[in-house]
Amino acid sequence: MIGFADEAVIEVRSGNGGNGCVAFRREKYIPHGGPNGGDGGKGGDIIFCVKRNLRTLANLRHKHCFKARNGGDGQGWNRFGADGEDCVIPVPPGTTIRDAETDEVIYDFSTAKGDERFVFLKGGNGGWGNVHFKSSTNQAPRHANPGQKGEIRFLKLELSIMADVGLVGFPNAGKSSLLTYFTNARPKIAPYPFTTIIPNLGVLRVDEESDIIIADIPGIIEGASEGLGLGDTFLKHITRTSCLIFMIDCSDDNYLSAYETLCNELKNYSDELMEKPRIVLCNKIDVEGAFERAVEVQDKLKKFEPATKVIPVSVMMGRGMKDAQHSIIELVNKNGLREVIEEKKAQEKQNSFMSDRNGFDFDDDDVQYPGSEQ
Repeated sequence: MIGFADEAVIEVRSGNGGNGCVAFRREKYIPHGGPNGGDGGKGGDIIFCVKRNLRTLANLRHKHCFKARNGGDGQGWNRFGADGEDCVIPVPPGTTIRDAETDEVIYDFSTAKGDERFVFLKGGNGGWGNVHFKSSTNQAPRHANPGQKGEIRFLKLELSIMADVGLVGFPNAGKSSLLTYFTNARPKIAPYPFTTIIPNLGVLRVDEESDIIIADIPGIIEGASEGLGLGDTFLKHITRTSCLIFMIDCSDDNYLSAYETLCNELKNYSDELMEKPRIVLCNKIDVEGAFERAVEVQDKLKKFEPATKVIPVSVMMGRGMKDAQHSIIELVNKNGLREVIEEKKAQEKQNSFMSDRNGFDFDDDDVQYPGSEQ
């Protein structure tokens, strides 16, 4: 999409090492000063760095080749060449680095904390000057090592938005209105399909210490997994969410089949999406007859998915929104915020390490997470 860059193919080159120098000490009254050629400098590295203020890969759209500086050549009087300057490439959180040819995942910034740095390519080492080759049998060496060459790689960068909750629904189901109601985000809202053509993020404030990030992706239609509408281009942005919110337009005639259709499209894209916990919001109950339709959807899902909560709401009129907000917060807390998931993984890793050392297993029953019952 023109306004949203979530993929980029770039070429990266680390710097070459500087050449070693062949030189001899020449001073008055010192006819045989000996070798004093300095070493070449190290080439610059290719480094990826997470920047929290970046939201897309637009900074890589117009520049496709990134080169680190070469190291300087050595000089006489044992002067070393300067090290080449590193090339630092800023990327937003949630960026995955892949090999452009093999599609192999090289590094994933999905769990990056702070300004994490990843040194991808090391610069070439500088060559030795002739001072390193002197010996009792070779007191005037006339050769030095050349600097090592840097590496060249082609990479494919993919961005998946980091969010706690993903909004799923048909066009004009009310997803953007919901995002506007709960957060300070101001996505485009209009009475025609596909007003949302790029993902939008909003922050729902829970308390002074925590918040929930909600991602709104363009509307899905039947056949999206086969390329219809905007296709499945943006479904990857909800693969890393902890839960989903399904929006169903109860003023539409397909209100009963809407949920099943959406589930099929998600399943065709990834089975992992269907394993995520969810809430279903039946929107536009302010329209005549829509509330009764929402009750029908509620009764239908109660038979097949009793664990899925269905809430009739009207985003425009504010009806049922308090219940929806509390349910969203409860669902996210119960299934773990991103930070809690990371802490749990770290704790499990530590427990496994200690278990291997001490020969017994730790009991994880005492670990409490936000939203879990005491």
